[in-house]
Amino acid sequence: MTRKRVQKKKRKPAKKRRSVQPQGYFQLVADAGVFCLTAMIGLAVLFAYVARGLPDTSVLWRNGGAAQITLLDAGGAPLTVHGASAGAPVRLADLPAHVPNAILAVEDRNFYHHFGVNPVSVVRAMIVNVREGGVVQGGSTITQQLAKNVFLSADRTLKRKAQELLLALWLEHKFTKEEILTLYLNRVYFGAGAYGIDAAGYRYFGKSARSLSLGEAAVLAGLLKAPSRLAPTSNPGDAGRRGRLVIDQMVEAGFLSRDEATVIVSQPILLSTSKFSAAPYFIDHILAQVKALAGEIDADLVVQTTFDRRAQEAAEIGLIAGIASADDDLVDVQSAVVVVGGDGAVKAMIGGRDYRDSQFNRATQAKRQPGSAFKPFVFLAAAEAGIAADDIVLDAPLKIGKWTPDNYKSKFYGDVTVREAMARSLNAATIRVQEAVGRGQVRRTTRAMGWKSNLSPGPSLALGVDAVSPLELAGVYAPFANGGFRIDPYAIVSIKTADGDLIYNRENIYAEQAASQAAIDTTNAMMESVVAWGTGGAAAVPGYHVAGKTGTSQKSRDAWFAGHAGGLICVVWVGRDDNSPMPGVTGGRSPAIIWREVMARTLPPKYVAPITPIMNDPIADVLRADG
Repeated sequence: MTRKRVQKKKRKPAKKRRSVQPQGYFQLVADAGVFCLTAMIGLAVLFAYVARGLPDTSVLWRNGGAAQITLLDAGGAPLTVHGASAGAPVRLADLPAHVPNAILAVEDRNFYHHFGVNPVSVVRAMIVNVREGGVVQGGSTITQQLAKNVFLSADRTLKRKAQELLLALWLEHKFTKEEILTLYLNRVYFGAGAYGIDAAGYRYFGKSARSLSLGEAAVLAGLLKAPSRLAPTSNPGDAGRRGRLVIDQMVEAGFLSRDEATVIVSQPILLSTSKFSAAPYFIDHILAQVKALAGEIDADLVVQTTFDRRAQEAAEIGLIAGIASADDDLVDVQSAVVVVGGDGAVKAMIGGRDYRDSQFNRATQAKRQPGSAFKPFVFLAAAEAGIAADDIVLDAPLKIGKWTPDNYKSKFYGDVTVREAMARSLNAATIRVQEAVGRGQVRRTTRAMGWKSNLSPGPSLALGVDAVSPLELAGVYAPFANGGFRIDPYAIVSIKTADGDLIYNRENIYAEQAASQAAIDTTNAMMESVVAWGTGGAAAVPGYHVAGKTGTSQKSRDAWFAGHAGGLICVVWVGRDDNSPMPGVTGGRSPAIIWREVMARTLPPKYVAPITPIMNDPIADVLRADG
């Protein structure tokens, strides 16, 4: 057996270890130093960029919200305070536990466990934002929200978000969790002009935040997602659904048991009617004008208005009573009412049937055809031209070019007095009066009375085809009530700062003489006939001489009654927002009845002898013969 010789492998010579020279350490340190310095410079530049424009943090304890605008009524009594919290600052310790718990459950469940920023929420928001290609989710904590609400704008930019993070860290370092939550509760916006939890409690439920029930607290907590859209005063359905979601979140967070939540959800939540919510359209109209008159003045303002509480209440009750008294089908029909003094002071305003359903102010923003409510300006121009109320005009079919206007129900009366043409609202006779006077003269007379909207150059001018708002029409009717002086309707008397500095004061109430006293008297006498024995009989107010005119646009798309009594002008409009017809509705029906109910409540009650029919009226003779 031959043994294999095992040969030993030769070992490789060991590598010589390289020794590090002292200068190598210095090189590593130098490289690391350069890297750190560069990083620190980069961070400093980034910090400087983010920190540039950071606001002054000394404003933290100042009252939040916009500047206050206090509206006073015509007598100087407070009407409402707009734009800022009306509640007092509240301490966290004074609130029921369910108030902050409701907000924590839905806004920041880990509030007591983070350092001002929730990394998990931030990462989740970053993923969503990258996927969407923009800032669509914030992942903000309550501390971050406080920083944004107090110091920053609502812009969704990366710089603003970085500033928010810096300020949140500063807040957490400077204050305790309880102090941060207290600041948040007193500064956050809850919609409808309410800044802070106490103001929100009063605004929506008529009580302090110290007395809020769990259900009410849940509704308020739900508003923070979208305070304007979810405000229960304008959107009670979504506010309620959001409140139930908050209660579910409280169960998940351990603040409530499921059985407790079931009981709370089953209990109704009643909204409180604001003490001065009777005239929201009037208030909106005033606030829009305040901004235009006061400009960008950053100060609390006190606004003296023309608002008359008695007139507003009378208008609202009168509208309800008038609709109830009318035989017309007014389902889905809107309405507007304005009451104006002879000097143009707007005393009452209703811009729609229900402000909660629609904030569109039909009294000031809707321009509609007045129909025959325009005719008094035709007859005023005729009176200025020397045409008397007893002059005769033909009421018969006529044709002007290709246009053949018709009377109501195609009924013509032949030779009639000018007064009867007005009282019976006869289209053909009125157009003949206009053509005799001249359309240019009718337009000039109407402009002199205060009409600012367009006026048609064609023969249809006499039939009120040019759109106008109820408030503008009331202003144009005002000279009939004040002796012939043109005015501009106004709702603001003066604007002052809270310190008493005068910013605006109304002057020159009466612009100029619009028409002669004789022409005004003649036209008023004809408008009195409209109510005494013409188309506007339903507008008669016992004890008062009522001068007015009915108006119905084509296919009954609009129905009006405009007139004056006792020195007050009132205009009532009825129509649909989509401009669709209202079969059977005319100015002499629902609008005239509403006008009567409004003015009978607005004017001081008194009794005088019934209006005596005018002796030379043929219709009056018939009335006397009939007994």
